[in-house]
Amino acid sequence: MRISVAADERVGVAEQLVVELGRRGFETLVHGALSDTERDDWAWASAAAARDVIEGRAEQAIVCCWTGTGASIAANKVAGIRAALCRDAVTAAGARKWNDANVLALSLRSTSSAELTEILDAWFSGEASTDPDDRANIAHLSKIERGH
Repeated sequence: MRISVAADERVGVAEQLVVELGRRGFETLVHGALSDTERDDWAWASAAAARDVIEGRAEQAIVCCWTGTGASIAANKVAGIRAALCRDAVTAAGARKWNDANVLALSLRSTSSAELTEILDAWFSGEASTDPDDRANIAHLSKIERGH
């Protein structure tokens, strides 16, 4: 699986994230501060990673900034993206299950190495719910994006 990764700084778990994804066998596309050729601001980097998902260059993305909030907002501006800011494994599992999240947002300030491992374990072992009510919520998000 190919994962697009964006960070606005090379602090906290930013570089560890790329190493950990490689250790798990994922190919990564890097954006922002993780790239030597791109603008590193969170809005640009996170949008680039989200576009990788929508345009088929990656199956999922992980976006990071100091709090994770800006990165998640920027990614969610890309139509079809469901980015979830996850500070723990339980939230990551729920985001995959109930929200069919396709972008994980992380805080570079508050995510520890141990939490990163737990969050990634939960994220990548999770699947979207097949419950009709859960699927109806996800379908409704597309209607909201189209202004309905």
